[in-house]
Amino acid sequence: MTQQRFQFILASASPRRRELLAKAGFIFRVEPSHVDEESYDKAGVTSEDHCQILALAKACEVAGRFGDMPVLGSDTVVDFDGQIIGKPADAADAERITRMLFSKPHKVITGLALVWKSREIEIVEVDTTIVYPHKLTEQQIQGHIAGGLWEGKAGAYGIQETGDEFVDRIEGSFTNVMGLPMERVEHLLCQYGIFPKQTF
Repeated sequence: MTQQRFQFILASASPRRRELLAKAGFIFRVEPSHVDEESYDKAGVTSEDHCQILALAKACEVAGRFGDMPVLGSDTVVDFDGQIIGKPADAADAERITRMLFSKPHKVITGLALVWKSREIEIVEVDTTIVYPHKLTEQQIQGHIAGGLWEGKAGAYGIQETGDEFVDRIEGSFTNVMGLPMERVEHLLCQYGIFPKQTF
């Protein structure tokens, strides 16, 4: 990827987002943002607004360093009855989140931002998927926590890893639950002339 001219910058260090974009055929460069997510107050804002604010902040910060290139920023949260659930702080927090989320349906919400300063483009969108979980056994919960697959993931799980064991069904984008709603991403990028596998 580094040997080719890239089409846009991904303002994220997430390996899942990078993998999804690469599989779709996009040519991009990764430049994680320096935004301190914990400094953004969740009080008084909806989950949709919160992830859009963060996605835009990340894209704007990176675009400030690469103003001539389009920058894609994103932020994913889990919404449980209006409560914003981010990444667990430790194993105990992951267990608390797991017991809560897998008691009834919850939402996975991703904010998307495309910032292209040289063209004065600043677009922010949001995508929501409803997850209907299986009720987990005590053994499944303890195995999940011990396995460490909750680390670095909003909601303390990754659907691409837990799959049918944890999730009964979803309404919406599957890739959104992975961290990037590719249907919406592809539409947004193609709208501004950024196509997969473009020939230079």
